[in-house]
Amino acid sequence: MLFLSAALAAASAPAVAQDGVPAPSLTYADMVDLADGAPLVLRAQIRKQATVEKERSPGLAPGFVRLYIEARTTALIAGNAPVGEALHYLVDVPVDAKGKPPKLKKQDVILFARAVAGHPGQLQLVDPQAQLPYSEAVEQRLRPILTELLSPEAPPRVTGIRDALAVEGTLVGESETQLFLDTQNDGPVSVTVVRRPGQAPRWGVSWTEIVDQAARPPRRETLEWYRLACSLPETLPASANLSRDPQARALASRDYALVRSELGACTRTRD
Repeated sequence: MLFLSAALAAASAPAVAQDGVPAPSLTYADMVDLADGAPLVLRAQIRKQATVEKERSPGLAPGFVRLYIEARTTALIAGNAPVGEALHYLVDVPVDAKGKPPKLKKQDVILFARAVAGHPGQLQLVDPQAQLPYSEAVEQRLRPILTELLSPEAPPRVTGIRDALAVEGTLVGESETQLFLDTQNDGPVSVTVVRRPGQAPRWGVSWTEIVDQAARPPRRETLEWYRLACSLPETLPASANLSRDPQARALASRDYALVRSELGACTRTRD
């Protein structure tokens, strides 16, 4: 039997529907978090469940129970690895008010998982709670995310800020700040903030080698937005600010704060 190390305890357990199936209210960021690290996304129907003893459930979060699940594949939503009809995996689910595990038999679920090498039909969820109750609404939200993630033009994962440089123009109130970001695969990403006298500041992001002043901010709840809003630090690191003049350094920090504010919070309900 495959045992999966559990994550740290969630701040609060997700809601539980009347039929006992966990019914979390997931944000866009929650959905991308799950899908981005999942080689396989599939729909399955649970056939059997068995409770794993606490002493054999390391890292189990308070208020949760670990289940061994036998399920039947009903659809492969994303992934190119072969998946058989019979599935086996572990999942952590919240207990009910009486401390009992939910009855999941015959429930349809969406799994975010990877295959276990050398063990046909055995899956490892990408995190202990990477099982969602299936609904058409959840699938409709998920499919555009998977399409973006699988696109050859998908934006790279942002890992930090490499350099930031602010330059004042010849006119009072004129300036330009450029932020060059680090990415997981060294793909070029830059953010430009332009200020002109008598105009609201404009900013945009470029995902190519070309630093484009005509670039625009990403739309909310898109993968480009997620890469920035859910990865960039709240404030500009002093070590990344290349400007030496105190006024230019302050301008770079102010422009970064503008970008961070307009991106908005990366709201998550999952730990």
